[in-house]
Amino acid sequence: MPPLRAATLLLLALASPLGAQTPGTSVLRWGGDAEGGAPFVEADPANPSGVRGFDVEIAGMIAEGLHRKPQFIQVAWESIEASIERGDFDLGMSGLEDRPALRARHAVTIPYYEFHEVLAVRPADTARFKTVADLAGRRVGTLGGTTAYSILLDAQTKSGVIPVSYDDDVHPYTDLAAGRLDAVLLDNIIAERSLRRSGGFVIQPVPVATGHYVGIFAHDNTALRDSANAILLARMRDGSLERSFRKWNVWSPEQAQFEHDLLNTATTAAPAASVSSALPTGGLASVPHYLPALFRAALITLVLSCLSMALAVALGICIAAGRVYGPSVVRALLTAYVEVMRGTPVLLQLFVIYYGLSGVIRLPAFAAALLGLGLNYAAYESEIYRAALESIAPAQLEAARTLGLSEGQILRLIRGPQALRLALAPMTNDFVSLLKDSSLVSVITVVELTKQTAIYATNIGSWVIPGILCAVLYLVFSLPLSHAARRLEQRWSVS
Repeated sequence: MPPLRAATLLLLALASPLGAQTPGTSVLRWGGDAEGGAPFVEADPANPSGVRGFDVEIAGMIAEGLHRKPQFIQVAWESIEASIERGDFDLGMSGLEDRPALRARHAVTIPYYEFHEVLAVRPADTARFKTVADLAGRRVGTLGGTTAYSILLDAQTKSGVIPVSYDDDVHPYTDLAAGRLDAVLLDNIIAERSLRRSGGFVIQPVPVATGHYVGIFAHDNTALRDSANAILLARMRDGSLERSFRKWNVWSPEQAQFEHDLLNTATTAAPAASVSSALPTGGLASVPHYLPALFRAALITLVLSCLSMALAVALGICIAAGRVYGPSVVRALLTAYVEVMRGTPVLLQLFVIYYGLSGVIRLPAFAAALLGLGLNYAAYESEIYRAALESIAPAQLEAARTLGLSEGQILRLIRGPQALRLALAPMTNDFVSLLKDSSLVSVITVVELTKQTAIYATNIGSWVIPGILCAVLYLVFSLPLSHAARRLEQRWSVS
């Protein structure tokens, strides 16, 4: 097997840490974000490569009803909608809220769970802040892009509430307990989970609003959506949904009434045992269960960083040579490329390559990540090489030309080796930076080291141990590289 093909197959296997495989007709691919945690979707403590939660079980019910096998694909919560239309998976489920904008863009299932937007405040403020209107001029945290965030934006216009958007549903409550927020507005499931986990606040009993969780399919995939609707109704009738919700301690009289109204018939089912695990879910005891997933994610990070750096170096050399030796038109075009790539965020470039160009070419997530990081860092590398080439004394170049050497020989024998010595240290710094910037590729469904660490931290409710493990793994990668670069500098140094 050719080495390039073998490497490609290896990378495709590595880039699928949570079950993303080549889809088949017997598979229902569904996407969610395990960083959101239980009871929606979380990494299974018994097997962090797998997932569990009531959304996991409902996706399994839909797959079973379709005579397919469920296949989970990890994707950042805020990217689920874009990924479903891109065709990365068939069904999106991860606590997605039913709202008009969602129905306008996608084929949305019937609601399967009713939740309430609830206000969380510190115990001392229970009497003062009972409603959102009471929080005029106060900081209220929530998740961006949610119904709660829309409510707060409306309250900002009406009463001067200050919305504070977060990328996760853990830090709003820790900031509330620490006094950096005056209140948090989020789903009752999230609020109750955080209250059990960390405490430090109370939940006001009167809901601010009512909403529903739904699944989504691509806008044109209405036939599959209709089949899923029929399956959801059947699972409500036979009590399967109730058993799942009871198992995850989210069944309520309101949910019972909601299903009754939806089906226009009573639903009865024997209660199931609550979810429990004999396996440790936090502290040092959790480390052995999560280390394999962290090592696999670390390997993805390392392979992605090395290949991206190789691409950046190759392109950077070509760009630098073009800017030093090329005609004015070539120099202008290459300069424009360098300024655009350095002047725009790499996160934006990843979104453009993965989502923006999906109508023209649908790159695999790993390939898009490799291309995005490589193209971005090529601009930085080219500036290092250009500066190194132009730093060589003109007298040396003139002497070489006087001896009859061609420009190619001068570059290969005189200018290039000296420039490489000058460029080595900044190249090392760039590689370490790229290693860390690889954490951004999780937004396009690549589960690298930082994303897997975030899932681990959410699962156990603490960043201390996962953060330390993540930092150690990054240092294991970067410190030997820095040491090797210093050895080379010493070896190549001249008096």
